[in-house]
Amino acid sequence: MTLRVGLCQLRTPADQLAALAHAEPLIRQAADQGAQLVLTPEASNILQKDRDKLLPLLRSAEEDPFVQGVRALAQTLDVWIDIGSALVKREDGKAANRQLLIAPNGEVVTWYDKLHMFDVDLPTGESARESAVYEPGDRAVSVATPLGKLGLTICYDMRFPALYRALAIDGAEVITVPAAFTRPTGEAHWEVLLRARAIETGSYVLAAAQGGFHEDRRGTWGHSLVVAPWGEIVARLDHDEPAVLMAELDLSAVAKARSAIPNLKNARAFTGPDSFSS
Repeated sequence: MTLRVGLCQLRTPADQLAALAHAEPLIRQAADQGAQLVLTPEASNILQKDRDKLLPLLRSAEEDPFVQGVRALAQTLDVWIDIGSALVKREDGKAANRQLLIAPNGEVVTWYDKLHMFDVDLPTGESARESAVYEPGDRAVSVATPLGKLGLTICYDMRFPALYRALAIDGAEVITVPAAFTRPTGEAHWEVLLRARAIETGSYVLAAAQGGFHEDRRGTWGHSLVVAPWGEIVARLDHDEPAVLMAELDLSAVAKARSAIPNLKNARAFTGPDSFSS
């Protein structure tokens, strides 16, 4: 089976309606170029790093104008759309970094809240505390679709291989990694981590990214990528400008890679490590 995908690299503004106006032409372009599945990056609906400005703007997914606009687009264009994430208000009033998979009828098939919070102090002096704003998820999510079985992850998740292994063991053939990666870590780690996750799991990895300098003065890396199960780069953008990245996925490559290197089957339980001192 062959799957044609379109990754939209965005430079999301600081409010939802502007974000929809920014993303819609790229989503339409991907669909016009034959994408069966269109993907957007993390925080596709709003990017605002000032917590006090962001929180009053957040809406539930059902009320968010970006999410509702993309649902309508999926129906109009007759395509699957994966909103890499929308920053939304949860049912309990807390905030969530939530990925939503939308079917061609406009319905939300499933959703995933980002598990791993980006709480870091970088050597450059930059710092981030996602946990100060967002409630982390507590479940891994994969979903069988007519396009193949998809596993959902978001950005910082890529540094936690156990999540990807669990998705692959559950049968995910394609794993999404929408991101708003910082520029210093993007330059150093973006490609190598994505290729590692593809190789370890024998899966396609689709990484739609935010790119460039945003209204809130945040800088993101861009360089959206599609990686095949053997680790080769299928398609890439070599810049951080808004653009569409198209790729053809041969899903039979998943079974071939997992058969050639059956590490998902060969793993063994173990105890320890035992700690000794000399």
